[in-house]
Amino acid sequence: MDSYHVTHADNHWVLKKAGTAAVILQAPTKDALVQQLHTHFAKTPVSVRIHKLDGTIEEERTYPRSADPRGSKG
Repeated sequence: MDSYHVTHADNHWVLKKAGTAAVILQAPTKDALVQQLHTHFAKTPVSVRIHKLDGTIEEERTYPRSADPRGSKG
């Protein structure tokens, strides 16, 4: 399963694949970007780590929801 990160950069929020510098999606707010993830990852199972402004990880989500391991708390 591929891993992605939602981080803050240059006054907007961006989605990048782990290990790359290329921006896949961007939005002015974190909420706006997170809302786009449901559509963007509707078919491909991925793990997304959502970071806080200070760079620490706030939460981790699996898309689509059906790909989430059943034994996890999330």
